[in-house]
Amino acid sequence: MPALPLDELQLTERDPKTGKLRTLPALHPEIKADRSFVLYKPPPAIRDPALVEEFLERAKFIADDLNWLLALPHDKFWCQVIFDETLQKCLDSYLRSAPRKFDALWDCHPEVNELQKCLHRSVFLTFLRMSTHKESKDHFITPSVFGKIIYNNFLFDIPKILDLCVLFGKGNGLLLQKMIGNIFTQQPSYFSDLDETLPTVLQVFNNILHKCGLQCEGACAEPQKLEEKVSVTAGNMPLQELKDIVLYLCDTCTTLWAFLDVFPLACQTFQKHEFCYRLASFYELAIPELESAIKKRHYEDNSVFADLWRRISHSRKKMIEVFHILINQVCLQPILESSCENIQPFIEEFLQIFTSVLQERRFLRDYDELFPVEDDVSLLQQASSALDETRTAYILQAVESAWEGVDRKKGQAVKDPAVSNGASALVESTPEDGEHPRAACALEDECAGAAAAPIACVSGVELESLISQVKDLLPDLGEGFILACLEEYGYDTEQVINNILEDKLVPYLDKLDRRMQRQLKPDPTPLVSSRCNVFQNDEFDVFSRDAVDVSRIQKGKRPFTIPQVLRPKGQDEGQETEEEDEEEEEEAEKERTKDHFVQDPAVLRERAEARRQAFLARKGYKHDSSAVVGNAKGHGQNRETVQERRKKEANKSTRANHNRRAMADRKRSKGMIPS
Repeated sequence: MPALPLDELQLTERDPKTGKLRTLPALHPEIKADRSFVLYKPPPAIRDPALVEEFLERAKFIADDLNWLLALPHDKFWCQVIFDETLQKCLDSYLRSAPRKFDALWDCHPEVNELQKCLHRSVFLTFLRMSTHKESKDHFITPSVFGKIIYNNFLFDIPKILDLCVLFGKGNGLLLQKMIGNIFTQQPSYFSDLDETLPTVLQVFNNILHKCGLQCEGACAEPQKLEEKVSVTAGNMPLQELKDIVLYLCDTCTTLWAFLDVFPLACQTFQKHEFCYRLASFYELAIPELESAIKKRHYEDNSVFADLWRRISHSRKKMIEVFHILINQVCLQPILESSCENIQPFIEEFLQIFTSVLQERRFLRDYDELFPVEDDVSLLQQASSALDETRTAYILQAVESAWEGVDRKKGQAVKDPAVSNGASALVESTPEDGEHPRAACALEDECAGAAAAPIACVSGVELESLISQVKDLLPDLGEGFILACLEEYGYDTEQVINNILEDKLVPYLDKLDRRMQRQLKPDPTPLVSSRCNVFQNDEFDVFSRDAVDVSRIQKGKRPFTIPQVLRPKGQDEGQETEEEDEEEEEEAEKERTKDHFVQDPAVLRERAEARRQAFLARKGYKHDSSAVVGNAKGHGQNRETVQERRKKEANKSTRANHNRRAMADRKRSKGMIPS
C-alpha cells in the first residue's frame, strides 16, 4: 500500500485530558513541541569578555535548538515549523542580522568564529529541509499543498529568499538553486510577489539619490515642493550618514546580484520594470558622486576610508554584473536556444536596451570594460542575417565615444565553454569579498589584458607627485613600498590605492614591509663626467684639462681677411690692416658712448664728418670742399674754384642728380620746355 502524503495522513492518539482515543491530522498545532527559540544577535565587534560570553551563550542555545529540530521525524518537523512562531522569529532574526560576506572581518575570538560557522550551517540545513516537499518515498507532501503551506504560513517570502541567496549563495550554489527553483515552481504566486516587490527595490535607488541631493529621471512620482531646498550632498553630509548610504547601497547591490545569480528566471520579471535602464541611470548619477565624496573627505581613522572605498567598489562591480545577467538571460540565452525564425524579438530587445543607456557614458564604459559590447553584437551578427547594421553600428560607435579621453583596458569577460559561437556569458570566477580578503571587488583593476601596452618609466617630479597622491590617502605607507606598487601597476595611482585597500596586492608586494622607505640610488655617472657638449675633450674643456691657453680664446667675431686676388688695385695688406684697426676703433667708440642717454647733436655731426673724411682719404679721394665753396658772393672767384665748380657740374650724373641738367637742355632744345 503506497504511503500517504503528510497532508492526508491521520494520527490516532489518546487525549491527555480525557484519556480517550482521538484522530488528528498529522499537521496539527497540538502535536507541536513546547520549545522556545531565542533571537539571534551578531558577533560582537570587539573582544569584550562580557559580550563574547553573551554571544556564545545565545548562539549555543540557537544551535542546540536547531539541531534538535533537524533530528525530528518528518511529521513532527513540519508541525514545529508551521505552528511554532518563536522558530520563525529566530530564523528571521538570523537572516536579518547575520554578517554578510562583504562585511568587514572582525578580530573575533576563535570560539566565536567556530560557533558562528556551526550556527550558519544549521540555519541553512533548516531552510533546505523547509524547501523540500519530498524527503523520501514514504515522507512527502503533496506539491500543491506544499506550495500553499509555505506561502500561507509565510515560511518563505521575497525578502527571506533574497537574504538566503546573499547569505548562503557562496559555496552552496547548486543546493540553493534547487531550493529557490522548487519554491517558485510549487508556488507561482511568488512571481507575483516579486513583481510587486521590485518597485520597492527601485525606490531604494531613488532614496539614495535623494539623500545625495541628486535626481533621477522618473525617480519621483510627485513634484518637489517649492520650499524644499536640496542643500545636503554626498560631499557635505555627515560622515555617519555617508557610511549608512554606502552600506545600504552595497547591501542592496550584492543581494540583487546574489538572487539573480541563483535564480536567473527572475530576470524577465525585473525587465518588466525597465530595470536595466533604471540601474544604468542610477549608476551614472550616484557612483561618481559617492566616489568623489569618499576620496575628498578627511578621515581621522584611515580604516574608515578603506572600508567605504571597498564597499563602493564592490557595489560598482555588482551593479555591472546584475546588468549583464539581465542582458544574458533576457536576450542572449534565448537567441542561443531558439530557432532562427524566433530570435528577432530578442534581438530587438537587446538593441532597445542598449539604445536606452547610450547616454550613460560612465556606466557604458565600465560595462564594456568588464563585458565587451562588441562580443555580444558579434553574436547577433552571427545569429541573424537581417540584423539592422545601422543600429548596431550606432551602438558600437557610442561605446567607442564613451572611451574618449580615457585609457581603455581590455575586459576579462569569461566565455562559457558551452557557447561555441563567441557569445559572452556570465561566469562568476572571482571569490566573494569577505570570504577571501583578496577577492576581486574593484572594476578598474581587473581588466588590463595581456595586450596592454607597456608603461613608460616615470621619474623626477612626476614620480614624486604620484607618490604624494598615494601617501595623501594612505599616510602610514612608506615611500619605498608605494614606489614598488606604482612600478608593479604601471604608475596607476587609482589602481594602487584600490589594491592596497582591498588587500589584493600581488604576492611579492604583499610580503614587503609597508613602512619601507625609498632607497635613493647614487648616480653611477656623475653630472661632470657624463656631460657632453661642443667642448668635449678639446683644448678648452676645463673639466678634462687643468690649464687652458686663454690667449686663444676669442670673444666675439674675428676681422675677416680679404684674399689677395679680391683686393682692389693698389691696396696692400698693411692698408687693409689699417682699415680694420680703424673699424675696431669705431666699435670701441660705440662701446664708450652707447650708455649715454642723450648726446650733443653737434658733436655727433662733427664725428660723422670726421669719419667720412677719413673714409674718403683712405679711398684716395682728395676733394677739397672749400675750393668748391669759394669766396663770398661779389668778391670774385679764383681759377681753382671755377675749375672745381665746372667739374662738379659736369659730374653730377655720377651722383644723385642723374644727369638732370643735360636732359633739361635736351628738352629745351626740342621745344618741350618754354625758354
